[in-house]
Amino acid sequence: MTAVNTETLTAVWQRLLADPHKSWVLFEHGTCVVLTAPDGELAGQATEILRTFGPAHAGSSAGDFGVIDPENAEGWVVTGHHNDVLTYVGPDEPQDRSEISVGLLGRAKRHRDGTELHVVHVEDGRGSADPA
Repeated sequence: MTAVNTETLTAVWQRLLADPHKSWVLFEHGTCVVLTAPDGELAGQATEILRTFGPAHAGSSAGDFGVIDPENAEGWVVTGHHNDVLTYVGPDEPQDRSEISVGLLGRAKRHRDGTELHVVHVEDGRGSADPA
């Protein structure tokens, strides 16, 4: 599994989640938890969501995934069984660019993030005001 650096991951998620009012937390292997109801300490809130919905369990809904090919970023976004937990797979990461290979790679990255739980970036959109 090729690693994507934190600066690149942060820039990709900032493009993908361009709404300045969105709050989200990025984990080390590319998993992003979008906080639709941000409350309190965002890293802690996202960590609890990922602790529950990050680890993959084959044969259950926790093993399910979908693959999105976003228009505004190279690579793919892999979805799982929680709508607000998304994992980025860079264009140079998969050896095979088939949907199943990309999805399995994204699921493996989500699993690592869901078990290691290492936050690398917090985007707090709660204080964002519209420009005058």
